[in-house]
Amino acid sequence: MSARLINDVKDIFIQEFNTEPILIFSPGRINIIGEHTDYNDGFVFPAAVDKGIAAAIQKSDSGVSTAYALDMDSKVEFKIGDLKPLKEGSWENYVFGVIAEILNRNKVVGNFNIVFKGDIPGGAGMSSSAALENSVVFGLNELFNFGFTKEEMIFISQKAEHNYVGVNCGIMDQYASMFGIKDHALLLDCRTIKAKPFKIDFENHELLLINTNVKHSLSDSAYNDRRSACENIAKLLHVKALRDATEDDLETIKDEVTPENYQKALYVIQENNRARNASKAMEEGDLEKLGRLIYGSHEGLSKQYKVSCDELDFLVEKAKESGYVIGARMMGGGFGGCTINLIEKGKADDFETLVSGPYRETFGKDCSVYSVALSDGTHLVKQ
Repeated sequence: MSARLINDVKDIFIQEFNTEPILIFSPGRINIIGEHTDYNDGFVFPAAVDKGIAAAIQKSDSGVSTAYALDMDSKVEFKIGDLKPLKEGSWENYVFGVIAEILNRNKVVGNFNIVFKGDIPGGAGMSSSAALENSVVFGLNELFNFGFTKEEMIFISQKAEHNYVGVNCGIMDQYASMFGIKDHALLLDCRTIKAKPFKIDFENHELLLINTNVKHSLSDSAYNDRRSACENIAKLLHVKALRDATEDDLETIKDEVTPENYQKALYVIQENNRARNASKAMEEGDLEKLGRLIYGSHEGLSKQYKVSCDELDFLVEKAKESGYVIGARMMGGGFGGCTINLIEKGKADDFETLVSGPYRETFGKDCSVYSVALSDGTHLVKQ
């Protein structure tokens, strides 16, 4: 968590509203393995990171509420009882959606002001949206003493995204951002919403993210398409979700679905198994096995689920060629964003050199490289 980020939102808040705010940090997240399994009631392996969103929030006595996105130098005034979604892609929808979901739970939301700013790289697939939603619901819960549990708050954040943003997301992003534990990843069962923390000792390896700096426009519609394909196949199999299906079950309806949708469902079943096997590999300290599972995840995402893109595939191939990256895959919804790489300590600069020039020559743009540390979830910041 950056102290500068916290100070920036605090200073601007005091300047704008002439009162001391409550300060909150809500982290972004990475996901080590288990991609597109969350909305299939499956297993995921996320962790909160030390990049996220800082928010300053306090009650307002001016008769209106104000939200100020410092990064975009964009400010909106609104009335609590008069909210509706704005056009697609508006940052305001994340804030309005959270308020609307709290109102749906018969709580009285008073007027408030919020200033927020983040240091999650744009389009990196690290869930800045969940971090923002969580910071808003966490802040309002503090201000107005709603008494929500952290679990209730993540469902409010998720519903905000469904109903105001129009992305039918699973629960992983909000969960990892809210419940993260420093130096741990969380094996989360997305059906029971219970997680087992695994302390991660990467020994002589570390995590490195490489951002493609592309975001292909397919992402939201492709996400919703794949979700509905998975749900339809679960219905055909008479199970609640693909988490309950085996490869043998899927084989029984192969003739009733398109080859493309068969592969998508097969990927989800296999990825669920990979996520569980990854937790075993961590318990056994078998990083080589973990790396193989991570590479297998990318293969499935690219060839079966078809949510990768040329830029992501290029970076994973370079990782394989390097000899010192033992696992790499695309992370997040797909069609851009980051690869996550399990790399030997001390090799980050070498890897950056290996990929940067060829990436620029091939795609006409730069990729960005950064390391992350695993952090605590959404919390109040005491100063």
